[in-house]
Amino acid sequence: MTTAIISDIHGNLESLNRVLEYLKENEISEIYCLGDVVGYGPNPNECVELIKENCKAVLMGNHDYAAIGLANIDYFNEYAKISTYWTQDILTEENLEYLKSLPFTYSAENFHLVHASPKNPSNWDYVLSVNDAKQQIREFEGSLCFIGHSHVPVIFSKTDYYRKKNFLFARDEKYLVNVGSIGQPRDGDPRACFVIYDDEQNSVEYVRLDYDIQKSYNKIINAGLPVFLAERLLKGY
Repeated sequence: MTTAIISDIHGNLESLNRVLEYLKENEISEIYCLGDVVGYGPNPNECVELIKENCKAVLMGNHDYAAIGLANIDYFNEYAKISTYWTQDILTEENLEYLKSLPFTYSAENFHLVHASPKNPSNWDYVLSVNDAKQQIREFEGSLCFIGHSHVPVIFSKTDYYRKKNFLFARDEKYLVNVGSIGQPRDGDPRACFVIYDDEQNSVEYVRLDYDIQKSYNKIINAGLPVFLAERLLKGY
């Protein structure tokens, strides 16, 4: 079975619609979302509703947690704080309640899912290096854990890291796979990023898709959100 694992939509409706369109065209109906459905972007309600409708499981991200008023956002930068307050004001009561229901972790037959890191998921720790990954890999059962949070696609083992479009997992190794971001990539490539996992081949494929970035850019500006949040979409940083 092939499974799509997406993360960090951040209210970017144009990107999310493009990804869902691609998955439908390729007959991939099993979709998991690692969280941060909202925050930064101009369409939080629409994105929550699409994610709720299309995903088998959805996890709590730190921006979702902030949007429902449960996170300490003192560590957020000013742009993130502004967008958090804006998102809190615009979310419907129904979508707020849905976000409140999201779990921090999810385990399927062949993999574990978490937004940020498997150890203390609600701490929102970043996994940015092999040393970080080595500390985290011991914290989940099985051989494979998918994460998001940093918006940077990369695969970590206990001893190395890999940036490949296609990757075949070794059967006797454990891995952390950062799936990248649909709504706000930060690896210098502005295209939406997510992974397709093939459990039969024990492999992942990173998919990058163009979408109407200019439309998303204009929506951010028209919503009165910080211009920086629009500009970064164009460059993928």
